[in-house]
Amino acid sequence: MDFFDTNFGIFLIILAQCLLVTVMVLVSLAFLMYADRKIWAAVQIRKGPNVVGAFGLLQSFADFLKYIVKEIVVPAGADKAVFFIAPMISFVLAVIAWAVIPFNDGWVVANLNVGILYIFAISSLEVYGVIMGGWASNSKYPFLGSLRSAAQMISYEVSIGFIIVGILISTGSLNLTAIVMAQSGDWGLLNWYWLPHLPMVVLFFISALAETNRPPFDLPEAEAELVAGYQVEYSSTPFLLFMIGELMAVVLMCALLTLLFFGGWLSPIPGAADLPILGDGVHWMVIKMAFWFFMFAMVKALVPRFRYDQLMRIGWKVFLPLSLAWVVLVSFFAHFELFGGAYARWAIGG
Repeated sequence: MDFFDTNFGIFLIILAQCLLVTVMVLVSLAFLMYADRKIWAAVQIRKGPNVVGAFGLLQSFADFLKYIVKEIVVPAGADKAVFFIAPMISFVLAVIAWAVIPFNDGWVVANLNVGILYIFAISSLEVYGVIMGGWASNSKYPFLGSLRSAAQMISYEVSIGFIIVGILISTGSLNLTAIVMAQSGDWGLLNWYWLPHLPMVVLFFISALAETNRPPFDLPEAEAELVAGYQVEYSSTPFLLFMIGELMAVVLMCALLTLLFFGGWLSPIPGAADLPILGDGVHWMVIKMAFWFFMFAMVKALVPRFRYDQLMRIGWKVFLPLSLAWVVLVSFFAHFELFGGAYARWAIGG
């Protein structure tokens, strides 16, 4: 035990925690992509992946292997250094954002007091990978796609930021664990923030779709318009890194929805917090994240794509004013501790 109290021992513990979280997230992405494709197939009344492995469960691993062994094609006029740095930036930023995500009480790599700011900073930097990828390709199609993507991501980051501010006002903390603990109580799911902040749950979900370039807001990579957008010149492993980074950002948004509005690892059953299976635990966190990923997949399967002007109009003329007005309302409710203190939980979260 003395060895793990040394600097090198602490370093090994942190390294093991980082590897565990990274490997678990990456492995889960393979099965989530499989589930994504199966959901689309079910909506379209077809089978979906069903050949590689039992029930097609290994199809995602076969696709990953295909990307890795294929030849990497670099356009003749591309800036090779930036061309390869761009997908690495997208992948690395998507991975390190998970450092502050708590899966259970104490199950977090870095329990930062400014965890929300950390995630917001990381998500803001992800746009650089997209812009660099489009510019380094030295082609008008990917450059146009990268500019559209940058404008879209920046637009919806603003509304997401204001929505999160409402949660921070209610909790009085930027710590994600504190936000979850502020939603604890004897009423189960009725204690969670989805009820007092119900309008913002819808706005956050739609903004998350736009932020991660998911349909119906996948204009940066709309096949009919931009031939895969900023990714058009990428192949093999660099394209795989872009794809993994984008999918990992989707799962991160599922985790944020769970933590901010749906109690994280807290049990939805009233009075069951201390029970063995029905009580609080990491399994509830996983179940809630899986539900939100299902919702992301269903939106892709059911909702037609928006035009770009509609996309930007919704972001700036609808979501931004609504989220800003909600911040003012929550501030008023919290200051005067209205509605039984539902908007003022500083003592619980702190």
